[in-house]
Amino acid sequence: MRIVSWNVNGYRAVLKKGFLDWLNACGADAVLLQETKVEPDQLAPEEREPEGWQAVWNWSKKKKGYSGTACFLRKPPLSHSFGLPGDEFRGEGRTILLELPDFWLFNIYFPNGQMGEERLDFKLRFYDRFLEYAQELRATKPVVVGGDFNTAHTEIDLKNAKANEKTSGFLPVERAWLDRFAAHGYLDTFRLFEPGPGHYSWWSYRFNARKNNAGWRIDYFFASEELRGRVRAAWIEAATEGSDHCPVWVEIADQ
Repeated sequence: MRIVSWNVNGYRAVLKKGFLDWLNACGADAVLLQETKVEPDQLAPEEREPEGWQAVWNWSKKKKGYSGTACFLRKPPLSHSFGLPGDEFRGEGRTILLELPDFWLFNIYFPNGQMGEERLDFKLRFYDRFLEYAQELRATKPVVVGGDFNTAHTEIDLKNAKANEKTSGFLPVERAWLDRFAAHGYLDTFRLFEPGPGHYSWWSYRFNARKNNAGWRIDYFFASEELRGRVRAAWIEAATEGSDHCPVWVEIADQ
């Protein structure tokens, strides 16, 4: 199964940049989108559910044009649900959980902590509740999570590590949570294949950052340890534009 995740930074914006052509040519079985910033009823039918795909949408009920996630699938999931347990983490459209035949698949747009201490605290609580929930689900079948984690894990996951040590997205407390997540037996699938620096999934629109490849790797696929032998490939589609993020991929062999 080939799965791709992409923070599109506005679904309607990326539609104007050839998204549907990309979608139908990409060869994925499942497409996970974050930061869609739209409600389905604002879209034409062929945009809401492109031909040949089954769509699942989750959007912000708290603020129009904010956050949001969507999944396009070639085959329908066994089930789907929204949000994390607990009212605190619902309402921003950040999470879609798909039950597939042999694993759970999360599409998550994790919060950004750059708007101040209160929002950073919310991000860290969101991280913790997600891990608790993933562990609960993992008792029944393996877990795969794709999305924008809004944190670069190690120094090789961003271009200018030293300059960003006090910036949310690379704070020690955020990176420590990713350490803890990995210690629970979740594999950064990209790092199973590529140990080196210089691979990013997000670039600022300023300072010619993308042209100079001065980016951050904050978009990931993690898979629980039980799937290690079935992860066949993971890669970053850095050449695809249309957003300040690019698509990231994982391929998992069928059971």
